[in-house]
Amino acid sequence: MEAILINGKEIAQKTRMDIAEEVKKLKENGNVPGLAVILVGNNHASRTYVNNKEKACKDLGMLSLLIELPESLHENDLLAKIKELNEDPTIHGILVQLPLPKQINEKKVIESISPEKDVDGFHPINIGRMMTGQETFLPCTPFGIMVMLKEMEIETEGKHVVIVGRSNIVGKPSGQLFLNENATVTYCHSRTKDLKFHTRQADILVSAVGIANFITADHVSDGAVVIDVGMNRDENGKLCGDVAFETVKQKAGYITPVPGGVGPMTITMLMYNTMKSAKNASMAQHV
Repeated sequence: MEAILINGKEIAQKTRMDIAEEVKKLKENGNVPGLAVILVGNNHASRTYVNNKEKACKDLGMLSLLIELPESLHENDLLAKIKELNEDPTIHGILVQLPLPKQINEKKVIESISPEKDVDGFHPINIGRMMTGQETFLPCTPFGIMVMLKEMEIETEGKHVVIVGRSNIVGKPSGQLFLNENATVTYCHSRTKDLKFHTRQADILVSAVGIANFITADHVSDGAVVIDVGMNRDENGKLCGDVAFETVKQKAGYITPVPGGVGPMTITMLMYNTMKSAKNASMAQHV
């Protein structure tokens, strides 16, 4: 039996139709959701992401503002720009594309974005709200994973979820969202002893390590749900994930492909968060 494919492209498309409906309603009341993206320097991968975000905004009828700044930018100038956007009522989401040049402190930059406009869900206040199960902006990739599982009607409550990777962007928040849904969560990372022992116990296995074909069939129990967050290039320069897809799909119950799995969900949830921020702002106006 081959694994059932979790088609992120299709789920993202369906989610975007719902977002477009909400955007339409907001615009009828004179509120256009606006996303500002700041790009410092000229990192090729960052530029590709930014272009995709711009296109998604336009497709959904949102305002998209791209601010391009030079590699040599002084940190204070970036902080001043963010302050200006924090105060701009036409902008509901602010996103600073990472990585930043080395003279700029990423932590300081993230913390300078107003939590009400932090559509990436990286601000410590929003992370704290997520940790304590409060209403907040959720980090886009982990949020996208949860939406995919709901859409596929895959139960998470009471399941054993194993997360491989502990980044602040994907690994840690993914585990927290599963915990919020009453799953039992194990985190594995580069210091974990006997990784396979842990991953084989997973009902749901999430890999976010960024190493091509790192997770093999030996890591996976029969019928497990395998979520591949990796975006890597194999030895032929072809896009691939962390999971050795061809062999793992023979063993898993469900699996996400790369490309076309988690990737499309990340930008979709960014659009969702921007729409939600605009909705929050418009409700605040009418209070």
